[in-house]
Amino acid sequence: MRVALCQITSTAVPSENLSLVRDAVARAAADGASVAVFPEATMACFGTSLGPLAEPLDGPWASAVASVAEEHGVLVVAGMFTPAPDGRVHNTLLATGRGQHLGYDKIHLFDAFRFAESKTVAPGSDLAIVSVDDVTLGLANCYDVRFPELFTRLADRGATVVLMGASWGVGPGKREQWELLVRARALDSTSWLVAAGQADPTTSGRSAHPKAPTGIGYSMVASPSGEAVASLGAGPDVLVVELDLSLVEKVRESIPVLANRRL
Repeated sequence: MRVALCQITSTAVPSENLSLVRDAVARAAADGASVAVFPEATMACFGTSLGPLAEPLDGPWASAVASVAEEHGVLVVAGMFTPAPDGRVHNTLLATGRGQHLGYDKIHLFDAFRFAESKTVAPGSDLAIVSVDDVTLGLANCYDVRFPELFTRLADRGATVVLMGASWGVGPGKREQWELLVRARALDSTSWLVAAGQADPTTSGRSAHPKAPTGIGYSMVASPSGEAVASLGAGPDVLVVELDLSLVEKVRESIPVLANRRL
């Protein structure tokens, strides 16, 4: 399976970000990718008033992404915001294409490092999986990466690959934490982890938001044994990576942590 890390810098304007999606998906498909993974908040960057921008999964923005996915025959995974019943929004990871169109509402909200995502975002409660060519793919979103049980539960549901979007916050040690956590969650679940983050906005001549997490770049793919096999730098880019799916079974035989769990 060929998957694409589509590292972009979202703006506050959904139509501009849709153009970024179109361009990156075309590049990914041209290089043979069957899956294109975009960051959290692809629809609109954090630091923006999210309520007025939120749309349902059958709204114009998600429908336009679905059309792009259909045009190129790929599964596109991209962060957006959908209305929540209590007046807040859901931080939703849209997965569309290959006959599928669904959303994963982020379960773990980023109430950390003096940022309170829960003020404007309502948490989800359900895991989500999709499939491409009979391969089960789990979905995760940014702060979820700090919670190992989400990834092991996705593996319990048959996932051998987890697709994750992120918009990581800048700060001392944050890149090191990102890289460590992505590798650790791959190892915990003995699954491939494909983690696409927002690029560092300063690499595109923009300023990083003083409070909101707007990205540091360094999207990466980690193997089931926790090895970082591919990564990007700080700026916008597209990288297509070949996943050896047979490696999952081999690692799960040699490191049977899922089978050996007692709690």
